[in-house]
Amino acid sequence: MKPASALDSPTAMGEVKTPATITRGLASYALLGMPLAMMALPVYVLVPKFYAEATGLALTVIGSVLLGARLLDALIDPLLGAFVDAGKQRGSYLRPIFFAIPPLAVGFALMFWPPADMTTQAATLWLATTLIAAYLGYSLATIAYQAWGAELSHDDAGRARVTAWREGAGLIGVVLAAVIPYAFGARSLIVVFAVTLVVAMTLLVRHAPRPLSDIQKAMTAAPLNPWRSMLAPLLTRRFRWLLAVFIVNGIAAAIPASLVLFFIADRLQLDGQSGTFLALYFIAGAASMPLWIRLARRHSLHLVWLIGIVLSVVAFVWAYWLGAGAFVAYATICVLSGAALGADLALPPALLARVIDANGHTGTREGAYFGLWNLVNKLNLALAAGIALPVLEMLGYRVGGRDAAALGALAFAYAVLPCILKLGAGAVLFAAWRGEKF
Repeated sequence: MKPASALDSPTAMGEVKTPATITRGLASYALLGMPLAMMALPVYVLVPKFYAEATGLALTVIGSVLLGARLLDALIDPLLGAFVDAGKQRGSYLRPIFFAIPPLAVGFALMFWPPADMTTQAATLWLATTLIAAYLGYSLATIAYQAWGAELSHDDAGRARVTAWREGAGLIGVVLAAVIPYAFGARSLIVVFAVTLVVAMTLLVRHAPRPLSDIQKAMTAAPLNPWRSMLAPLLTRRFRWLLAVFIVNGIAAAIPASLVLFFIADRLQLDGQSGTFLALYFIAGAASMPLWIRLARRHSLHLVWLIGIVLSVVAFVWAYWLGAGAFVAYATICVLSGAALGADLALPPALLARVIDANGHTGTREGAYFGLWNLVNKLNLALAAGIALPVLEMLGYRVGGRDAAALGALAFAYAVLPCILKLGAGAVLFAAWRGEKF
């Protein structure tokens, strides 16, 4: 009989886990999510302004470099997933994470330390090189890290517990990345990132629970063909159904993420409070994780995610009717929708771990699944921005404008359209749940 969880099982040395050691193990595993999240946010938020001021690069050039690096990063994820699976057969998930950390850390640090007096071509090359190094390191580390977590439990409550701890730590990292650069400068974030990364890696190596397959079947699986491994998840019905829900729900989440700063600045006319609203949103998401863990212990993961989707719609749709100066009302929406965010972060990866287990791929193809998963997640962000921003411009919206019809279009795209998509995702999830599709 398969053990319910690597967290609760004896270690290779025969140690019986207590609640304190289980919590220590979870925390040791989860902490790496913090520096990874601290790296991801600044690339979107800080890099354009920093490079425009520090190097004089045109925004068009910076934007083109960011887009090209992001597309390369997304498209290479399935290959990285296959590499993670191959590395796992030769040892553990620590191997690809160790490969990933140097380019991640060096690329991220050098990104914010460009040499002085560079030519335009040199500055462009510096940004592209450091960005690609940081992105590739980040993606490889993230895929291996997520695959590791998927093997730590073989029951739904345990899966939700692992992902909630990891995503909660990530949300704390997001808050730090949003606050530190504005309080102490962009380069101060590099110092905090480096210290956090060293501590997280130390705890991961010394105290994080190992997947059971590290002990039970490492070195025994047949060699994988990396090209077939990349596509194997798509051949399974369970993964295709889960991916359909994830895509629709992901686009629904990505649209307001692309438009939030425009909405706050032009519709609410509260540009100076953007940091406050974002902090409320992410802090509420982190604080809600224990609630979602508790619900996952008592109910189906499908039902709990469905509850989160409905809560998100009920909380968020009211933003459509807000006008200038609605600080308290929008802050309330940020807190409530942030609480719903916890479900979106904790439940889908837990369901993916369940799908991997049900498909008989535990310990062999987690990397392939998370490679495709992360590819779709990144394309969701690109697709949302690529659709929402041009459509808004066609409807007459301009940054800083006060035209009532254009602001109405902004409010619809920001608040109503995502809710419609969320309900569509909820309908597909409900159909999959009742039809036992995954």
